[in-house]
Parts: sequence; structure tokens; C-alpha cells
Amino acid sequence: MPRPIPRRDNALIDAMEEIEPVRFEGAVWRIVREGRDPLQCSASGGRWDDGTFDVLYTSIERQGAIEEMRFHLMRGQPIMPSRVAYKLFELNVCIERALKLLNLDALAALGHDVSRFGRLSYQQKVDEYPRTQEIGEVAHFLEFDGLIAPSARHACLNAVLFCDRIAPSERAVTADHGLVDWAAA
Repeated sequence: MPRPIPRRDNALIDAMEEIEPVRFEGAVWRIVREGRDPLQCSASGGRWDDGTFDVLYTSIERQGAIEEMRFHLMRGQPIMPSRVAYKLFELNVCIERALKLLNLDALAALGHDVSRFGRLSYQQKVDEYPRTQEIGEVAHFLEFDGLIAPSARHACLNAVLFCDRIAPSERAVTADHGLVDWAAA
């Protein structure tokens, strides 16, 4: 049974309607468990999706993808799990109508408490997600195709694709860079 969508924040809708969508086309990076399709979308309930629509999380920089995955794999533990087999892929994507949030000031303007952005532990990460998930859900509602937003783990931008808005032909694997060597990454 689908999760009910909570009442949307009208002030957030108004603020986001003022943001002109931008086109983004280019290379992005994604790390997935070995054997998983790097183009497979999911409704993971992550930073920018509330679990009601499928997304594809990517980073515009290689190191950004590595740092995002490192955070999730370590789960607050002091050492990396020893049997981790993840692969790094370079993708080419096209987002015709992206919501572009270049920095923390843009997030603050949408009502996000940026003092906690990327600073909470793995166990506390959900305490930081409600407003960013609202932003993502409203962007989806307003028919943006995805968003370009700051990474919480590295000084770069991430590209989040709304998979029901982007044709499969607008995302492709351009290079398989093999298994990630976490000790060297």
C-alpha cells in the first residue's frame, strides 16, 4: 500500500515555483554493489526522496560518489566492512528541468536548517532528512525532472534524477571503473 503524501507546505511550493528549472547534461558518478545495474532506480527514502517516487542518486564528482557511499557503508563504525564489493560507474545523464540548489544558502531559503546538513551521525541522519525530503517531493510534484544540490559528504554537487520523469534513453553508462579500492579511495 502506498504511503500517504502529507499535506504540502504552501510556502515551500510558492518558493520553489519561483525557481527557474535548468537543463543539466553531462557526466555523473555512481557507486553500486557489484552485480547491481547502476541505472536501477529506487524509492529509498534517502535525503531527497520520501519513498513515494523512484530516484537515481549520483554525484557530479567522482570523489563525491565515493564519500557518499563510504558514509553509508561505514554506518558509524570505525572501520570499513571487509567484504564490501562495490563498483564505480561513470554515467551520462540529461535532466531537462532540474531544480538547481547550488549551495546551503539556497537550501536555507527553502526552510532547511543547514546547521545540521551533513553533520549528523549515521544513526541520526533521518533527523536531518524531513525538510530535504519535502523539497524533493515538492520538486517532483512541480514536475521538475530531478535536482542538482549540494553533497552532504564532499564539496561538490549531486544530481538526483526523478526516474519517472526522465526517459531511460537520457541516462547511460559510459564507463565501468571497476571495484572501488576503499583503502586508496
